[in-house]
Amino acid sequence: MIERLAVRAGDADAVAAAVRGLVPAPASVHEVVAGILASVLDGGDEALRMHERRFGGGQEPVRVSEEELATALAGLDPAVRAGLEVARENVGRIAAAGLGADAEVTLGQGQRIRAREVPVGRAAVYAPGGRHPYPSSVVMGVVCARAAGVPEVVVAAPAHDVILAASALCGADEVYRMGGAQAVAALAYGTESVVPVDVIVGPGSLYVQEAKRQLSGRVGIDGFAGPSDLLVLASAGAAVRPLALDLLAQAEHGDDSLVVASAADVALLDALSRELQALARARPTVGSGPKVLVQADALDTALAFAEALAPEHLQLAGAAAEALAPEVTRAGCVFVGIASATAFGDYVAGSNHALPTAGAARFASGLHVGHFRRRMHEVHVGAAAPALARAGVPIAEAEGFAVHAESMSERMDG
Repeated sequence: MIERLAVRAGDADAVAAAVRGLVPAPASVHEVVAGILASVLDGGDEALRMHERRFGGGQEPVRVSEEELATALAGLDPAVRAGLEVARENVGRIAAAGLGADAEVTLGQGQRIRAREVPVGRAAVYAPGGRHPYPSSVVMGVVCARAAGVPEVVVAAPAHDVILAASALCGADEVYRMGGAQAVAALAYGTESVVPVDVIVGPGSLYVQEAKRQLSGRVGIDGFAGPSDLLVLASAGAAVRPLALDLLAQAEHGDDSLVVASAADVALLDALSRELQALARARPTVGSGPKVLVQADALDTALAFAEALAPEHLQLAGAAAEALAPEVTRAGCVFVGIASATAFGDYVAGSNHALPTAGAARFASGLHVGHFRRRMHEVHVGAAAPALARAGVPIAEAEGFAVHAESMSERMDG
C-alpha cells in the first residue's frame, strides 16, 4: 500500500512526524533483556549457553577456532570473496580518512595542552544472523575498528560460513558463535570464555539493541539501530525505475522499514507510484512496511521536509535535487545522482552502512573511527602555575571548593 501526503512551506516538521508515525512503535523488551543481562552476569558461560540453546543455535564451543575460520574462508564463493575484498578496501580507506592527528596548543599563560587521540583496547562487532547472515556488517565494523588502531577486534554472530569467512578476511582476532542479548551481555561483562570489551558496535534485533542501550554505561556503543529508512528526493529528469528499485530494496530490510519519496513534480510522483506497484508484485522479498509519496509545493519545501525527517539514507536524484547536496545537514548518509543507489552504500561504496535511524541523524553519526577512539588532553602547566592559580583560585572559592583553591595556591611560588 502506498500512502500519499502533501507538504507545504512551514509544515515540514508536522509532516515528518506523521510519516514517522506510520511505523508502529516496537514492543518493549526492557524487562526481558534486563533479565538476560543479569543472568549472564551472574551465571557466566553456563547462562550464556542456556540462552544460546533457547534463542540461538546453541553450538559449542562458543569461540570459533582458527581452523574453522580458515576453512570457511577457503570455501567462500570466489565472487562473494571478491566483493568483500572491494568492500574491505573501500571501507578501510574512508575510515582511515577520519583519523585525527594529535595537536598541541600553547596558551597565553605558558601552559601546553596536548590533545591526543587513542584507540580503545578491545572492541566487538555484532553481526546479525536472524533471517540471513550479514557479512557486510562484519566488514563495516572490523575494518573501521582496525583503521582506528584497536589492537583487539572480535566478532559475535550466529555461526554461518560466510560470516566466519568475512571475519577471517578482515582479520578479526576472535570470533564467537553467539547472538542476541546474551551475546551483548557476555561481551560487556565477560564470562569464563569471553574476555570483556570496551566498545560494542553493529546492528541487530530489538533485543540486541536494547541490551546495548542498557549496557551503554558500562561499554561504549555506536547507537540504537532501529528500523531502516530511506528518503528519495527527486526532481525533473530523474529516472523512475531505478528510484523505485532503490525504495523497494530498502524495504527488503523488514516490514518496519520506512521508504519515502518526495518531489515537487506531481507527474514524477505519479509515475513513481505506478512503477512501485508494478515492480513490487514480482519481488516477494520486499517488506510490507510504509511506502510514502510526499508531494511538496516546491523543491525547497521538499528539502525542509528531508531535514525534518532526518533520514538514515537520503538519495538525491535529478539535477535540481542533486544541487541541494551541500545544503543537507540532517542525514545519516547522502547519495547523490541516479547512479548512486543506496544499496552501494550497504556493501561496497566505502561509506559505512551502520547509520543513525529513527531521525537520530539530527544529532548522531554513522559508524566511524571515532566510535573506537577517545580524545584525551595531556596538560603541561610548568611555569604558568602562578598565573593560572591567580585566575583559578577565585573561581574555586566562589564554588565553595576550598581545597581546590588551596591546591592551586600551593603552586603560586612554583
